[in-house]
Amino acid sequence: MDFYQNKVVHYTEALSKTNKKYNSISILRLFSIFICLYLGFYYIKTNEILYLICAFIFFMGFVFLMRFHSRLSFQKQLTTALLKINENEIIYLKREKIPFENGIEFNDFHHPYAYDLDIFGDHSLFQNLNRTATFIGKKTLANQLLSQFQNKAILENQQAVKELKSKIEWRQDFYALAAVSTDTKEAYESLMYWKSFKNDNLPKVLIVASVVLPVLFFGLLTAYFITSKIILLSYLTYVFIANLVVLGRSLKRIQSEIAKADNIDKIIKQYSLLVQKIETENFQSKKLMDLQQQLIFKNATASSHLKDLSELFSRMDTIGNFVTAILFNGTFLFNLHVLRSLLKWKENYSAELEKWIAVIGEFEALNSLANLSYNNQDFVFPEINSEYKIGFKDLSHPLLNPATRVGNDTHFYPESFMILTGSNMSGKSTFLRSLGINMVLGGIGSAVCASEATIHPLPVLVSMRLSDSLADSESYFFAEIKRLKQIMDVLEEKPAFVLLDEILRGTNSDDKRNGTIEVVKKIIAKKAIGAIATHDIEVCLTTNDYPQILTNQCFEVEIKDNDLHFDYKLRNGICKNKSATFLMKKMGVI
Repeated sequence: MDFYQNKVVHYTEALSKTNKKYNSISILRLFSIFICLYLGFYYIKTNEILYLICAFIFFMGFVFLMRFHSRLSFQKQLTTALLKINENEIIYLKREKIPFENGIEFNDFHHPYAYDLDIFGDHSLFQNLNRTATFIGKKTLANQLLSQFQNKAILENQQAVKELKSKIEWRQDFYALAAVSTDTKEAYESLMYWKSFKNDNLPKVLIVASVVLPVLFFGLLTAYFITSKIILLSYLTYVFIANLVVLGRSLKRIQSEIAKADNIDKIIKQYSLLVQKIETENFQSKKLMDLQQQLIFKNATASSHLKDLSELFSRMDTIGNFVTAILFNGTFLFNLHVLRSLLKWKENYSAELEKWIAVIGEFEALNSLANLSYNNQDFVFPEINSEYKIGFKDLSHPLLNPATRVGNDTHFYPESFMILTGSNMSGKSTFLRSLGINMVLGGIGSAVCASEATIHPLPVLVSMRLSDSLADSESYFFAEIKRLKQIMDVLEEKPAFVLLDEILRGTNSDDKRNGTIEVVKKIIAKKAIGAIATHDIEVCLTTNDYPQILTNQCFEVEIKDNDLHFDYKLRNGICKNKSATFLMKKMGVI
């Protein structure tokens, strides 16, 4: 918190200074162009060469101030973004609100755990983690939260996240550059559309004309200045018209090449700055160095190639300005030459373009995980094993208030499956979600909410919070059966980490009890690791038949001073207290 507060003070002061410079340059810029025009008027009036020279000097001053003003404008945007980044972190850590996108568009009700574990949506894991600002960054983080890495990739991610955790100023600078890019899904898809859009090569006649006609135009223009023959101006006019005719024949091709590419040059320029930020940093971890290496192509940096592409799209924008298009294309077929360069760039580099942008997304996702670790210094990186050992000390849900959350020790070896009991509100569902969320985080190389952790990365399969689907015309019960079938199908192929919460609620008690026992027997036969929460004591008795595999754990509730008291501590055995009857009597229900 102190770091963020100090940065808010720093960037508030920096922004104030930048604003003063920005306003001063704006006034000087206006003053310089006014004086330039004033001196130009006096030159016309008096024909004194000194006025012309002074007017030219003030015009050059205006150009210089324009460039300086543009740099200050960008600096102002960056500083504003950095200030907002630190203000948002303070707001977030104070738990006032979560000022980050929630990724609800990535939610998938058919995914094995996305909906059940609140991966996306308001107050979700994604919203709490998300420190991305580009579409590809957001998409990469979402995809990682829905995936499970191999052990090697997890360890490489852990090292990368640890390194980025210590590079907080670099992370914030990178985040700010991404934020000012105003990147969108539409911009990204437009660029991918352009990359994949295949056009026929330009006809050779058109290529020859694009060289011959401009040479002829400037040759005639030079000849006119040398000889002053009026007839040459007539020839110039014919060539000018011929150039415009050639452009007209190429106009559809030009428009098809830049379709859906509005303002794409600015987005690509920001991509180049983000890539350059990666290229120029000194990294030590293998993952980050490998990503950095992907930004070298044909003995040049990806940032330089992207800057070239941005410049080409920017030049192509002149086709939209009628006066500029007529002047530039009538003289030397400007847009046709830009088109040729654009096609050449696509031929040489389009295969690498998506990979370069994907590197930006990877860094944004890793930065988000690094920020989680930085903000939670008590979180640990789990030890990774291949022996099906999963255990946590002081396990809790990473999104709970650290001042009040209660940690629990739990392990899944030698017994591999837990039958969990406890009254409503005692903490069963939160504990199951804590297991699931931390397995997901540990499986992508993130720190987890525990003081010690060891995991064997496994697919996470959850049936906790399904819903009726009106769109698919299915009941809750049928949706649950489908989810259980999905879990069994995965277990047929490989072991998994399974979490079940009060399954088969849509049937009668006997059917539910017997069905639950059979489900437990089947999933442990398929080597599943995990836990099931239940209120049925007879389900707990299954441990007598499988003492080497099953274990009973519970959350208890105490009745003190005519009130319920929950300590949310995990205990061995089966829950004994019954709070429902007490609570209904207290509230006058019965």
